[in-house]
Amino acid sequence: MTNMNRILIAFICAMGLAGLASAQNAAPAKVSPADAKNHVGDTVTVCGKVVDTKISKYGVGGRGKPVLFYIDQPEAEQIFYFVAFGSKDGGPEEVLAAYKGKSVCVTGKVSTANGQPYIMAADRSSIKQNQ
Repeated sequence: MTNMNRILIAFICAMGLAGLASAQNAAPAKVSPADAKNHVGDTVTVCGKVVDTKISKYGVGGRGKPVLFYIDQPEAEQIFYFVAFGSKDGGPEEVLAAYKGKSVCVTGKVSTANGQPYIMAADRSSIKQNQ
């Protein structure tokens, strides 16, 4: 095999791997809060307005009390929610102030609890304010 053939094969392989890598780095699909139930197990971005919140009675070791943020529909008619934690210093009130009543997008893996889809946003960098 000539050097030119080796270079050509290396180039083709590199281009194929680059295409594969860029496909894997594609942004998660955006889905509506109502459609999140159809994406359990998938990593997606869900956007909407936080219309209701609930602070858990019980804390999670090292994180404090989780806060549930209901998007587009309140808890009684919930279609989707995400869970986040306040800072250690500010507690649940800090995270409530950050997102309550605001339009947000949250990215993560969709799970279900009691038949309701949610995203655990333990890392708050996965939550963005939606302008």
